[in-house]
Amino acid sequence: MRPRRVWLLLLVAVVAGAAMAAPYVPLDSGSSRIEVDGGLHYALLVTHILTATVALVLGPLQFVPAIRARRRWHGRIGRAYLLAGVLPSALTAVPVALLSGRLVTQVGLVVAAIGWLATAGAAVRAIRRGDVPAHRDWMTRNYALTFLAVTARIVVPLVLLTGLATGVIAPADAPTAVASLIPVGQVLGCVINLVVAEVLIRRRRRLVAAPVGSLA
Repeated sequence: MRPRRVWLLLLVAVVAGAAMAAPYVPLDSGSSRIEVDGGLHYALLVTHILTATVALVLGPLQFVPAIRARRRWHGRIGRAYLLAGVLPSALTAVPVALLSGRLVTQVGLVVAAIGWLATAGAAVRAIRRGDVPAHRDWMTRNYALTFLAVTARIVVPLVLLTGLATGVIAPADAPTAVASLIPVGQVLGCVINLVVAEVLIRRRRRLVAAPVGSLA
């Protein structure tokens, strides 16, 4: 990714992360945007969201060329991204999903969490064996799953507006429809992000494989 796009991605991540985490910083279950069943459910939800915000904000820094060139800083940020962001957020996503009581949410979030952990593990294994290109590919896929928190919040309003425009959703039912559309937004967001990640990965591979003269 070009530096300008990386910084734009970081800006979007910071703004979205702040909006996502703000209701949970006071640790008041009454301000939760998601219905919770008891203190344990709320504690798991808060941990999931706050650590997901850490991953969301730190992730773009790993794509900044100047930071990647400084291996020590790149490694430190990467470890913080995984250990303070991805790992705890993915692990708490599973019980949060199971406690939701909604099958689509349970399947969607659990599959996304498993993919989140699997791509992180693949990225770590790749860099340990010195395979930097594979490490970048897996980290790109991993951050695509991290960015699901943003994409899902864009997809849900678009699906709602489409439903209202086509008459599938009645205007009076819009407020209640939003809750049922959240799992749909998560599944669609996951698919969209992974497709975009694969496009970026294939483009990067073509640029690396292209002869120097063909890039002139």
